[in-house]
Formats: sequence, structure tokens, C-alpha cells
Amino acid sequence: MSTAPVRVRFAPSPTGMFHVGGARSALYNWAVARQSGGTFVLRIEDTDTARNKPEWIDGIINALAAIGIHGEDSAFEGPYFQSHNADRHSEAAQQLFAASRAYYCDCSREQLKERTGSEHLGYDGFCRDRGLAFEEGRALRFKTPDEGETVVVDLIRGEPAFPNSAIEDFVIARGDGSPVFLIANVVDDLDEGITQVIRGEEHLSNTPKQQLLWEALGAKPPVWAHLPVIVNEKRQKLSKRRDKVALEDYLAEGFLPEAMVNYLMLLGWGPGDDREIMPYEELEQLFRIEDVNTAPAFFDVKKLTAFNGDYTRALSPEQFANACAPWLFAPYAPWAPEAFDKDLFEVAAPLAQTRLALLSEITSYVDFLFLDEPVEDEASWNKAMKAGANDILSDARAELAAVAEWKADDLKAVLLAVGEKHGLKLGKAQAPIRVAVTGRTIGLPLFESMELLGRDRVLARLDAAAKKLAAAQA
Repeated sequence: MSTAPVRVRFAPSPTGMFHVGGARSALYNWAVARQSGGTFVLRIEDTDTARNKPEWIDGIINALAAIGIHGEDSAFEGPYFQSHNADRHSEAAQQLFAASRAYYCDCSREQLKERTGSEHLGYDGFCRDRGLAFEEGRALRFKTPDEGETVVVDLIRGEPAFPNSAIEDFVIARGDGSPVFLIANVVDDLDEGITQVIRGEEHLSNTPKQQLLWEALGAKPPVWAHLPVIVNEKRQKLSKRRDKVALEDYLAEGFLPEAMVNYLMLLGWGPGDDREIMPYEELEQLFRIEDVNTAPAFFDVKKLTAFNGDYTRALSPEQFANACAPWLFAPYAPWAPEAFDKDLFEVAAPLAQTRLALLSEITSYVDFLFLDEPVEDEASWNKAMKAGANDILSDARAELAAVAEWKADDLKAVLLAVGEKHGLKLGKAQAPIRVAVTGRTIGLPLFESMELLGRDRVLARLDAAAKKLAAAQA
């Protein structure tokens, strides 16, 4: 391998949301750059003008920043834009033509099919020796060697060899003279001094063509590393048409960036021991691109959620409260802004922190505190308000109204006594009380919730539930 400073690149196209597979590739590139004292180059491949949108560019930059890759770090360089280098792409294509490494071709797909008898066979080299000059409509094709093989040095996959005879004379400039992505990608890597190309395995089939272009342009190809494909639970490649793949969607759902980074780093690689939960800084030091697997990596949302729960519970109370902030206001919060009580939330937050898996769940855990009435959850109501529930509500209401200290332990003692009176264990006895007070069968600890809500509001909700239950039974 070269002793030149390591320069890696991440080169996304701004044509949609930021794919978790792209995030994994970016993190691996970032780790290689930082651990070697090298450079991570961000290049926006924006030549597909029909599909590019400025907001997607901002989305890429913001998503990278969310997972810790940003311009404030000295290892970061860019962003560069492929469209700004269009003249160099054309110049390189003409350089290959002048050196007889490329030729113009006026063959149509129909003509090729007529000659080969198949619409599936690659180009047959018909125009190689015709000596055509450029004219509108003539594509420029690279002249692939007829003999030998192209060996790709891949840090993950060894040295796969591709027979040159199996590589057709591929197009490097269209009929209007504009260079295709294949040569643009090579020229950009060359101009930016890229020494290692770390990317998804779907690009492996293009690598021998790109390596031939590097060599034809008089440059030493980079070292390659093709990462394993990421698959869903059906072992199908993650698809934005079928699966949830956007990093932004996961973050908006309440996955912590730190948990996402930890999980993504382990999609295809592991530190070699039984530990999985560890900070990025430690993962970065342990990471070796040579140790990445070739087998497909399963994107297990359940495991990611478990990671997120671990990271959430490790936050300090202040960090947790701050992390929950986006879900405490519109458009997520169902309560009026003036109903939110920051001090009350900060008391309730530690109770929720040990229970939720996603930060977005905080809204449903604390909404009963800030709504005039609890939410109406039909499934919870039907489950809890069964035969005898009206008697429990009535007895609990009477005892709670008389309790001296409105504290969680005293409230629990009241419900224990009510349960014993009706021959019920605490769990059964408190079920209708919980739904009457919070609206749901699952939530924060009931007695702490009642303490936070206050005597008057709890009693009013018990009355409202009893009235509703009586009306339903009438």
C-alpha cells in the first residue's frame, strides 16, 4: 500500500433522503481518515440535474453532522461539487481520445442487436477501427484491452480478477459530448488525491472499468474496499421503496445519534469481543477496514431499538430532558403550549427515562400531565373497565379523597387496601385507576403519576371515568 497520506471520500448524490447504508459508508470512511491522521473528503455528485434538489444537499450535510462528521473537524474537507469539475471531465475524455484509448461510435442499439442477434449482449467493438471524429450523436467509447485481466486490490475481498475480454468498450461521453458518471467519478477521485475508495459492494462491478480509466490517465488506482450489502429481515437489500432507510426518519422517531452511530459501525464489522455498546471514539480506534465481513449485514430494527434504550438510560437527567425537547412541543405535543410545565416535566422525566425505547415515546408518557383530560384510548378502556371496575373507582375515590399525605407511598397503600377489599392483587386493582387517571394501561409508575398530577385533578378524573362507565352500563 502507498505511504501517501490517506485521503478517503464520501460521494453521495443529492437525490433523496440520507440512506442508512450511506451513513455506514461515511462512518467507515471517517474512522479510516481519523485513525490515520488522514482526510475525509465530502463530494456531492450532483450531475443528475433532473433529480437533484438543494434541500437534499443540505440534508446530506446536516445528516453527516448529526452522526459526528462535520467541517469543524480538521479531518473534514469539502464539500466539493462534481458539477463544478465538468470541464476537467471533458478534458480527460478528450485526452483518452487523443491517446487512442477511446473512439467515437455511431452504432444504435438496433444495429447492435442486428449484428449480434441479441439485445442483451454487450457492445461488439464495431467502430474501434473506423476512425470516426466527433459528431452530434456519436458516443465516445473507452477501448478496453482485449487480453489479460484487471486485478482489483480490495482490502475486504482480496484481489478479485476480471478478464478484460468480458468488459465491453464502455461509453465515457454521450452523443452530446457530456461525460458520463463513470469517468467523472474517476477524474474527481484523481484530482482530489483519493488514496482509498471505501463504498458499497454494488459498485464492485464498475471497479475494473474505473481502474482501467485510472491507468489510462497515467495514474495509480486507489486501494478499494467494498462493504457488504445491508439487508432487511427477509434478507433483501434495503430499499427506499420498501423499507425505512432514511437516517433522518430514524432520528425524527427518537433514535439518539450516538446509538445510531454505534449500531451502524457494527453492520459488517465487530471489535472482536463480546462488547457492542461503546462510544464512537473507542470504536474508531478499534476499527480496521480489513476486518469488515463480506457477508450481508442484517439491519435489525429491534436490536437498534435496544441499543437506543441503553443509550437513553445512560443519559444524565438533564441530558435526557434536553433530548426530549423536540417532542414536547408542536407538532408532536397534543397539549397547548401554555399548558406545558417545565418544572413538572423535569420531575416526571426520570420516571420515563427507564421505560421508553424511543425519545418520541415521551409524549405519550407525559401527556396526561398537561392535558385537561386524559387521552381516550379505547383498547385501554375496554381492557381495564371490566365487571367490578365501577366499585373499585368508587371505593378508591372515597379513600383517596381522605388520604392525609398526597405522596406515592400513601397512595399505593390506599390502592392496596381497596384491592384487598375486592379480593384483587394490586395490579388488577390499579388497572381502572390507571386508565381513569392517565388514559392508558401502560405508562409511568401509577402512584408517582398521581402524586405529580395532584389530588384535585386525580379525583376529578376518577369522577369522570365513573360517570362514563355508568353511562355505558345504563
